[in-house]
Amino acid sequence: MNKNQIEEYEISPYTMYIRPLLYGSKLYSQIIEVEDEFTSPFKPIEIIKKSCEYFSSSFEGRKNGTKQLIGITHKVPIAIDPTNFIYFFPTTSPSRSECIWVSHEHVLNYRRVASDQTEVTFQNKQSYNFQISYSSFENQLLRTALLRTKLMQRIGQTERKSFYLMSRPKLMEASEKTHEYGQNPSSKQ
Repeated sequence: MNKNQIEEYEISPYTMYIRPLLYGSKLYSQIIEVEDEFTSPFKPIEIIKKSCEYFSSSFEGRKNGTKQLIGITHKVPIAIDPTNFIYFFPTTSPSRSECIWVSHEHVLNYRRVASDQTEVTFQNKQSYNFQISYSSFENQLLRTALLRTKLMQRIGQTERKSFYLMSRPKLMEASEKTHEYGQNPSSKQ
């Protein structure tokens, strides 16, 4: 067993991917970060769910949000923490034991190795092979990019509305004050 075994783990901006690791008859997780590697006694989906909760949501809530925003219902990408650009996507159905969760932010490049295998190069220049076809990997990457774009658009719209509402009273106040032409407002008696 890995010397870097940990009990608790929340996904962070440094997490590149989480893959299942069979240890005896139990399914663990191998967590690969930019400069470190850990083993957790929890399944990858359990770490994803716990991380959603850590960032004030539930896995089901994030799934429903993705469905509402981009219409995807299967192999749903998850916005674990959009404010820190933490978006993960599954390589297969999350209910399957071989499902790997990949960080969208860290993928630099990918290429076909075999019909059912894709080599993924991450931002730190490390490459790993995943049991997923090139087209499926690309599809998951594009779905996650769409989710990120739509969510950032929503956040931007909300910020603009908030700015408008915060600025509006001042604008209305200025337009409601009337002054006689040629008089200084502070000199009125």
